[in-house]
Amino acid sequence: MSKRIASSRASIVSDAEHDIRSRLRGHELDFTAMSAVSNIYRSGSAIRNHMERAVLSDYDLSWVAFTVLWVLWIWGEQETGHVAAEAGVTKGTLTGVIKTLQGRKLLRRAPHLDDRRRVSISLTKTGVRLIEKVFPQFNEHETLAVSALTRSEQLELARLLRLVLGGIGEVDAPNS
Repeated sequence: MSKRIASSRASIVSDAEHDIRSRLRGHELDFTAMSAVSNIYRSGSAIRNHMERAVLSDYDLSWVAFTVLWVLWIWGEQETGHVAAEAGVTKGTLTGVIKTLQGRKLLRRAPHLDDRRRVSISLTKTGVRLIEKVFPQFNEHETLAVSALTRSEQLELARLLRLVLGGIGEVDAPNS
C-alpha cells in the first residue's frame, strides 16, 4: 500500500521516501536531490491548490489569471510575451486567459504602435480594484503556508529557493 507521497504529514512523506529508496536500491541515484526536488514540487503544488480553493475560487480566478493580474498590478503595462514568461505559461495559454480577463473588464489590450503582431496588456480600474481586494487575502494564506517556520527559517527557505532557481536558470540558459 502506498505511503502517500502526496501527504502533508511529514512522517508519512518520510515513510514514502524510505519506500522509494528501498525500491530503487542498487541504482546509482542521488536520493537527496530527488527528495529535495520532489518536496519542492509537492509543496508548490499543495500551496497552489490551496490558494485556488481557499482564495481565488471566491473571485473566479485561476492561478494563472491571478498571476497575470498581479504582474500587471506590480509592473504596469506589459507586452504579452513578458507576461507569459512571468506567469510561466505559453503565449497560447495566455491568450485564453487574456480573453477571459478582458471579457470580465479586468484588463485591456493595446496593439504595439510599430508592430501590430505585438500586444500590450494593462489593468482596468476594475482589475486594479479586484487585485487590491484579493491580494491581502492571498497574502494571509501565504503566511499560513509557512506558519510552521520561524521568521528566520522563512528567510532561509526563500534564500535557498533563490539558489535553486539560479542554478536551474544557468542550466536552461542558452550558450552565449
